[in-house]
Amino acid sequence: MRREFWGRPAAELSTYLLEPKNWIIATVILIGWHSGGRAGTGWGVLAALFAGVLPTLFIRYGIRHGRWEDRNVGAKRARLIVLGFITASVAAGLALLVLLGAPHKLSGYVACMLASVAVLAAITAVWKISIHCAVASGSVAILALTFGTYVLPGYALVALLGWSRVTLRDHTIAQVAGGTVLGAAAAVLTYAVI
Repeated sequence: MRREFWGRPAAELSTYLLEPKNWIIATVILIGWHSGGRAGTGWGVLAALFAGVLPTLFIRYGIRHGRWEDRNVGAKRARLIVLGFITASVAAGLALLVLLGAPHKLSGYVACMLASVAVLAAITAVWKISIHCAVASGSVAILALTFGTYVLPGYALVALLGWSRVTLRDHTIAQVAGGTVLGAAAAVLTYAVI
């Protein structure tokens, strides 16, 4: 029984709990709070709507209408469609944040997130990089750079997520490692810019 749990069921649960939308929502709200207190948290919630909630609703709509099999969107063409929607949604959210006067740090973070989505889409066109691991790794890195090194143990969750993606055969070890490195690099670059 114990052995069975640490196989596919644990991998599916890990992938579900650590999926990109959860990282994105938590991260933009925390960056918003850090950059503007209670008001910044409100701005973070607005950013979360465009960067996490609307993309999730789009994916669910596609599943219901048979456009893709599940929320992980494995097929290349479908992934590119989803990434296109995410790009448009994040761009719209960024425009609102800038126009309405959100804290600069949050707007800068969302702008860099938009650039990261474009890079991930370009890579996805030729290689199935792990977007799950890119988002998770980038989230831990940007939070560690913002709040301090005590956030770095969050990389244990990134490792768990990477294990789950490989166990489920959604990605290879190289694709997981590539996503993890890209996510961390994007976060460091983001922090340097904002």
